[in-house]
Amino acid sequence: MNIIQLTIKNSEEIIAETIKVLKSGGLVIFPSDTVYGALVDATSRAAVEKLIAFKNRPPGKPISIFIPGFKSIFLQAKVDKKQESILKTILPGPFTVILDSRHKINLLLESEKGSLGIRIPNYQPITKLMEKFGRPVTATSANQSGRSPHYSVETLLNDLSIKRKNLIDLVVDAGKLPRNKPSTVVDLTESKIKVLRRGDVGLVETKKLVSKSPEETKAIAKKTLKNYFSSNVEKKPLVFIIEGELGVGKTIFVKGLGETLGITKIISPTFVIYYEYGNFYHFDLYQIEDKEEFKYLEIEKLLKPGKILCFEWGEKAGEIYDLVKNKAKIIYVKIDYITEKERRIFIKD
Repeated sequence: MNIIQLTIKNSEEIIAETIKVLKSGGLVIFPSDTVYGALVDATSRAAVEKLIAFKNRPPGKPISIFIPGFKSIFLQAKVDKKQESILKTILPGPFTVILDSRHKINLLLESEKGSLGIRIPNYQPITKLMEKFGRPVTATSANQSGRSPHYSVETLLNDLSIKRKNLIDLVVDAGKLPRNKPSTVVDLTESKIKVLRRGDVGLVETKKLVSKSPEETKAIAKKTLKNYFSSNVEKKPLVFIIEGELGVGKTIFVKGLGETLGITKIISPTFVIYYEYGNFYHFDLYQIEDKEEFKYLEIEKLLKPGKILCFEWGEKAGEIYDLVKNKAKIIYVKIDYITEKERRIFIKD
């Protein structure tokens, strides 16, 4: 078992090494937008059997797959117009959709009725991996069947027997992941939509918007704040948890929130953790490396009606979630690249 650290600088090398292992029929532990996953080539029976042995999964229980993008859905599954409309609303993101399979992957991954779980992850390393590998890989959490998912390599390895550790060929360690739940599983194979497993994001609770410029991103932020401000801020503070890659527009979104309140000189708190603008607080969690650092922020003292707290790099906000969930109205914002100029913005409360 080889363990390698994933960083921004070495992602290309990591992906190349991962592809090499997958092509040889190997099993790879890899981070995702939810939890650490167990990846094998979804078209290889031997690789899938190895995964089933690793997971200690009961015979006949299906396993989902990752695909690189929306067009790939039609290669792997049968999709009608109604299903396509739903898929465009929720993907990419933390959803697994169940559709009737075209049987292009190993049949051990399908259900007894021939359906297949499909995920388009909202996580660039896996997206790049899928694009370069050219074949789907399994999208199952790396825990043993019946046990909790893992957010760090350390807890995963501590939970495994020597026998199961020996089944792993490569571990890609991205550090401690945010404590997101596994994906929401939505069955679209019948006329009535069924939610088989609920993750952090519900099927009808998420708004998906597209911004084509920084000004449009600000406009979306302004409208979002106006929707929540009058009915909530007098009862509870508002907390915006904003996720997204470097340069995607998180600070632009915060500036839009601030401008709604007449605050026009918001700057990114690059060298400090947060700036205060009256009752408006702008946090940047990028520099926080240890959960103990959150204690020094004394966030609980800020959680009062009338205050608005914005957290950039919300991927690290899991440490404060329990603190704020009962004392504040939380709005989740996730911003992704579509193109160099366009952004996809997910908003959920």
